[in-house]
Amino acid sequence: MSTHSVTAALDRFIEKQQQLQTKPPLTVYDAKWPSACYTETVQDGTKVTWRPVRQTEPQDMFERLGNALEVEVHPDLVAYFSRYWSDPLPARASDGELSLLQVWNEEDLERLRSNLIGHAMAVQKQKRPLTFFFACTEPDGDYFLSIDNESGEILLEQPGKKPLRKLADSLADYIDSLEPLLIPDME
Repeated sequence: MSTHSVTAALDRFIEKQQQLQTKPPLTVYDAKWPSACYTETVQDGTKVTWRPVRQTEPQDMFERLGNALEVEVHPDLVAYFSRYWSDPLPARASDGELSLLQVWNEEDLERLRSNLIGHAMAVQKQKRPLTFFFACTEPDGDYFLSIDNESGEILLEQPGKKPLRKLADSLADYIDSLEPLLIPDME
């Protein structure tokens, strides 16, 4: 699948989610954790509504990630994490609920980079094919969903173990198969 398909699938998912979410979710405003997702600027500690917002500036994080790992990061993963600023997005798949990981701001994107490097190093140490995570199962989070960096296939994994099974041929196909759920208010 092309990166265009991933961005289109994510756009469709968020559009459906926004139609479902008649009242925007609440979070606690934190000036030290800025985001374009906040719908207004309020006093620290005040509850404020938020929404996923399209990223407008190109990011070089995945280029730097690829350089650090000496690989080319699959373009579907790049497209996925470069499309929106958002908190995680809840969804239902055919075999259960999950949380689509997202990035809230540029600092969160750097945290993601560190976590992806750590994951890649663990996978390489185990001499397994390189995967990158993009979602985790709910409510327990014992499993995560990843993209195979070579094939672009979507896999179900458990930390420290080889992938359990293939879930989809591509990230776009997988996103299109999901049913969005209401985003809960954060306390």
